[in-house]
Parts: sequence; C-alpha cells; structure tokens
Amino acid sequence: MHVSTKDTPHARWRSLALGGVSLSEGFWADKQATNRDVSLQRGYQKLEEFGNIDNLRLAAGLQEGAYRGPVFMDSDLYKWLEAVAYDLAIAPDPHLAGLAEGVIDLLAAAQAAPSAGEDGYLNSYWQVVRPDDRWADLDHGHELYCAGHLIEAAIAFHRATGGARLLGIARRFADYIDSEFGPGRREGTSGHPEIELALVELYRETSERRYLDLARLFVDRRGRQKLGTGARHFGPEYHQDRVPVREATTVEGHAVRQLYLTAGVSDLYLETGEQALMDAMARQWRDLTTRKMHLTAGFGARFTGEAFGDAYELPSDRCYCETCASIAAMMWNWRMLLATGDARYADLLERSLYNGFLSGISLDGERYFYVNPLQSRGGIERPEWYGCACCPPNIMRQIALVGHYVATASEAGVQIHQYMPSVVSVEQDGGPSAVLRLETRYPWSGDVRLTIEQTTGHPWQLSLRVPKWCCAGGVRVNGEPEAVVTGGKYAVIERPWQVGDIVDLSLPMEPVLIEANPRIDAIRGSLAIQRGPIVYCVEHADQEPGIDLLDVRISSDARMQAQWHEDLLGGVMAVDVQGTVVDIGDWKTQLYRPVSQGDGSAPPKREVTLRAVPYYAWANRGPGAMRVWIPALR
Repeated sequence: MHVSTKDTPHARWRSLALGGVSLSEGFWADKQATNRDVSLQRGYQKLEEFGNIDNLRLAAGLQEGAYRGPVFMDSDLYKWLEAVAYDLAIAPDPHLAGLAEGVIDLLAAAQAAPSAGEDGYLNSYWQVVRPDDRWADLDHGHELYCAGHLIEAAIAFHRATGGARLLGIARRFADYIDSEFGPGRREGTSGHPEIELALVELYRETSERRYLDLARLFVDRRGRQKLGTGARHFGPEYHQDRVPVREATTVEGHAVRQLYLTAGVSDLYLETGEQALMDAMARQWRDLTTRKMHLTAGFGARFTGEAFGDAYELPSDRCYCETCASIAAMMWNWRMLLATGDARYADLLERSLYNGFLSGISLDGERYFYVNPLQSRGGIERPEWYGCACCPPNIMRQIALVGHYVATASEAGVQIHQYMPSVVSVEQDGGPSAVLRLETRYPWSGDVRLTIEQTTGHPWQLSLRVPKWCCAGGVRVNGEPEAVVTGGKYAVIERPWQVGDIVDLSLPMEPVLIEANPRIDAIRGSLAIQRGPIVYCVEHADQEPGIDLLDVRISSDARMQAQWHEDLLGGVMAVDVQGTVVDIGDWKTQLYRPVSQGDGSAPPKREVTLRAVPYYAWANRGPGAMRVWIPALR
C-alpha cells in the first residue's frame, strides 16, 4: 500500500505523494500497461466468476443464493479496488473507474443492509453465513484482516482521486471495530495480521488518534498464546502469538502473517519512536535474511502452514515462497528504509521485486503463481486464478504502485532507491521544489542518467543507491568524475543544482556465480547465476535436446556471457554458461548402492553451453523442468 510519511515524526526519509513518481517507459512501465489492459480487466471478470462480487450482492440483499468461497473473499476484491485506485493515479481509465464505482455502490449497500445492523459492520461471509457470530473466530475468521484491506483500498481511492465515499465506508467500519476492541473492551487480536498497518495509515490520512491507539492495542495483545489453541493443528506461533512483539527474536509461523505484522509494527515505530519496537524489528530482520530467505527473496520454506521453517531449512523444490510473502517483505523493507535510511532495506526490496515477486505473474498478465519454487522437475504452470485468490490482486496493486519505491525526500534533499525510467517530482510548501528525469535500461543495464529539470537553486543532496550486488558505482556530474562508492551504500552529492545538470551513475553489471551457506543442506555444493538484481535459472526449453536438468553441472570458474535477446521471453538478457552434462550410467536403474561397488572413477561427461534466463520469466513456455541452483562440478 502507499505509505505517507510526510508528517511522520520518526521517519528519516519522507515518501512522495501518490503520483510523485511517473514511470515514462521501460521495464516497469510496460508491466503497468499490461496490468491496466489485461490483469485488472480480467481480474474483475474472475471476481465475478468466483463469487466475490455476488457475495456482496447477497450481503446487500440484492440477490438470493449461497455464499461462495473462503471466509476472506472480500479481501481479494478490496485489493483489486486498491490496485485500480493506484492505476487511476497513473492514467485515467473510465471503464476501470466505472467498474470500481459499481463495487463501491455494492459496499455501501451491504453496509446499510439489515444484515450489517446499524453499526457499520461489513463482511459478506459473516453477514450471509453466520450473522449472529461476529468475532467468534479471531483465529481464522479473517474479519479484521478483511477490514484492513478495505481501509487500505479506501485510503488509496482518497489519495488517487480525491473521492471520499469509500473512505467514509471504511471509517464507519473502523469506528465500529474501535468500539468493539478499544480500551476496556474485547481483548482479542487478529489471527491474520493486516489491520495494524491499515489503522496506522488511516491515522495518517485522517489525523484521528484513536486509529493509531487501536493499532498499538492489537500489537500489544500479541504473545498471550490465545490464538491457535483450538481444534486445528496450527499453534500460537502460526499466528505470531507465541511471544510478545517486543520480545521476538525470530520470524516464525505463517510467512505472510508474520511479514504483514512486522510491516505494521514498523509503522508503529515510525509514529511513536518506541525503540523496543525497532530493536525487535532489527532482530527479526536479521533472522529473516541470514537464516530463512531464499536467493530469490522468497519466504516460507514449508507447505504445511505456508510457514517459515527452521534456520537454514531452504529447500528448492518443495519450498512455498508464496507471492504474497514477497509482497509483504517489500512492504516491511520499505518501512524500515523510511525509518533508518539504510541501503540494505532497499537492496532486499529490489531482490524481491525482480525475483520472488515478479515470478508470480505470467508475462502476458493472465496467469499467476501462488507458490514459487526454485526447482521444478516439470509439470508446473501458472493457473488463471485460484479459489484462494489472495495473490493475483495483490500482484496487481503492487505493480500499479511500483513507482512508490523509486524515491524519497528529506530536509537534506532527494534519495533515489530504485532505478526506473521516470519523472520524480518532490513537493514542498504546496509546490514542486525539485523535478528530476531518470533515464535507464535497468535492470538490463547499470547505466543511469538523472537530469535536473527543476530546482530551488539552494544546495541540496542527491543520494543514489549503489546496490549491494555492485562492487562499486561511479558517479559523474556534467561529465566530470564525482565519486566512486562501494555497493550497499548511497552516493551522496551536494551542490546548488542548476536546471540542466546531468548526473550519470555507472553500476557495472556482469553475471556472477553465487554460492550458499554450507548449512543449507538442500543446495550444499551448488551454484546459482545472478546478473545485477536478477537471479537466473536454467529452463528445459533453452537447452539442447535430450538434456535432463538433473544431470547438469557447472564449475566455479565457468565462463559466462550475457547477451540481449529481443525475441526471447518478451526481451531479456540471457546468460550463456559453460556447463557439463554427467552420464550417471548404472544409477539410472538403482537408487542406492554400497560405496565399495563403485569403481571410484569420475563418471563420463560432456561439455555443453547452458542458457540461463531470468527466474521471473520461467514457466511461460510450458511446464518444463527448471532449476536455479546447479550442482558444482567436482
């Protein structure tokens, strides 16, 4: 969701207004066009087909029938609404705007229906199926979760269009939630975190302190081990209720729930400055990134519970890596970046953006992955939709909002975090104080040019992130060398900028081989390919006929060459790597044997050229085999 820290007391950097970054062309502008023309349009059709919209009609008393789908069907529709709002901030679309207004009409009718009572309640499942059981299942009922997504959609529409009707609906529901769960009332909290960060953003939008206080209450009530104690087999840790938030040292349980919670807690820190919250976030981030993260910035090792596993439990083929978890991680890292100004959070956001997140949608914008493995033996394809469709509309809203991550501002100047062709407008005192044009072919090229198109004339700092994957980035101003900065830091240039000044950033981008921590059993002794921010994979479709990807090997000094292919996967930089195919011989007929029965000789092998393509683009040419980690040749 769009985060506004313009008045946030403990933010080091201020996020720009919605529309403050306009993508002009290139990689992400193309994705946004596909999102607008294909994904959002087909998404509405699927929400009709699968019953999300019909459920609201039932709640509003506009039709008869049976509720369809899981209890959280409303949330998918709210994410779609939020995505439409962000897209309308990019470009007018009367058709999408009309569809959204029709949904808002339904929400107003459902909230005013007798099934909602007089208190502003709004949830189609609980109004239609169990009208007398509100708040009876905080573990799995998703009432507060759905409310959070409604609030986020309402804020997005208010910021994008100025329309307040949906915000009024959301505020009425939020006020009712406060009357139920506020101080001295119900002691519960949500089994699926989400309401926390939504309430903080609602406070930012309305200046109503009650919303911030309620968010804090929901966070403070965690760690009492009241969630996950029923008949189902998921315990308190699944719901982030095993230990109090301020005492947490690890990420655990359901990956999306955990990462939505850390995003919300980071929001609380931004508003309150409570150091215990930031200390907990730093501990959990360290656990996440040093013991529980896949190379693609995928999160959640286990299918059971869609959950984090133990430290170093990071299988490639049976990992979960839900698309929503990568989105939640980006949301968290963005808030941590705003709070601290530390480049490592922008680095991890970038890794998620180009890998674990982007693999969740097909190149044509019509199909989606819920689960994102790093190895497939074949047979895996993206479906058009899911009965549990949390990921597709979540992807839509993230693509529509991607420009939000490009830049921030502060009293010192302007910071550029992600490199996308765009126009960045920084407003101060009601008008633009700086306008920069950013030109680049990133992520395929590391050359970035920024042109100052408007400035105050007073000295200010321009900070440019040099990604961690880059050994060192060079900066030139108006053709003259300015600085060389190591990866993982910001290059900071301060001067009284003039209109027409040009800043060139050079980030050398060559393919490299990556090795894993030896404690990760599943990929010990294997190597992966990365170029710039993009993780690569080898896919069956690109290899010589007859090659089984289970038999390929590469050496740690393998020759690699990157080359642009306009007609491959919509246009990508592929990497050709010198590899080997091993003849496993008798192993084709047996699984195990005593070591003494082997002759000790190296198996026959032949050299081949393996083609690697960006991981995000796999499974767009059929359900062939794929792998990110390739065993090293011994």
